[in-house]
Amino acid sequence: MEIIGNGFLARHLAPLSAEHHGATVLAAGVPTHPLPDAEHRRETALVDDTIRHCLGQDRMLVFFSTVSMYGGPGGPGDETGPPAASTRYGQHKLDLERTIKASGVRHLILRLGYVLGPDEPAFRLLTALVAQVLAGRVRVQRGARRDMLHVADFVTVVDALLRTGVCDETVNVASGDCVEVATVVRHLERRLGVSARWQVSDDSIEHCPSVRKLRRLVPEVDRLGFGPGYHRTAIDRYLEAARPADVVRTGRTEQP
Repeated sequence: MEIIGNGFLARHLAPLSAEHHGATVLAAGVPTHPLPDAEHRRETALVDDTIRHCLGQDRMLVFFSTVSMYGGPGGPGDETGPPAASTRYGQHKLDLERTIKASGVRHLILRLGYVLGPDEPAFRLLTALVAQVLAGRVRVQRGARRDMLHVADFVTVVDALLRTGVCDETVNVASGDCVEVATVVRHLERRLGVSARWQVSDDSIEHCPSVRKLRRLVPEVDRLGFGPGYHRTAIDRYLEAARPADVVRTGRTEQP
């Protein structure tokens, strides 16, 4: 596997670098939003360059997109319907998906839920929430939901998809446990032994993907414990690996 990038996902995928010799994984895109247009133009240029590289060497391009294009409450969140991006970031990724499909390159487009794990950047959701809870004040968007996937399980899913030979497909890579961020914060408070002051806002968006296609393509994901309640296991694994100073002092990563 050829990996382009050196960020959070690229580092965790590195153990697969000796596998999947015909695949090029583009793991160097826009990491968050909102960001300046220059960052979006940078990723667009990178995708164009990678398409040319893969076409020239007959490689399959594995592109990490986002479930942020699913934003309507109660929407199916599946890969078959025409997505209506609910954020500028989601629209940017959707435009890149269309570029890849129109290019003729062999591809696998993976729409990722929120992938969490050790050493994730400080700006990402869970790390930011932990810091806020430990500081005693946390900002929560009312009704906001996220599908959380531990990075170790993400690597397992990517490996399994490539081993099946899936090509020219778009697949949601998520856990199927789309949970309110407020529920995540309450779990963190219990684990960290802190009662934070909440600042609640109403500017929330749901990003809830369907995992029916993933389960059909890779039935072994059932062994990963996906589904209701998975987020608690994923968060506990994160806390145990991260071991922030306050967690080590209180020992609150253990079951109550």
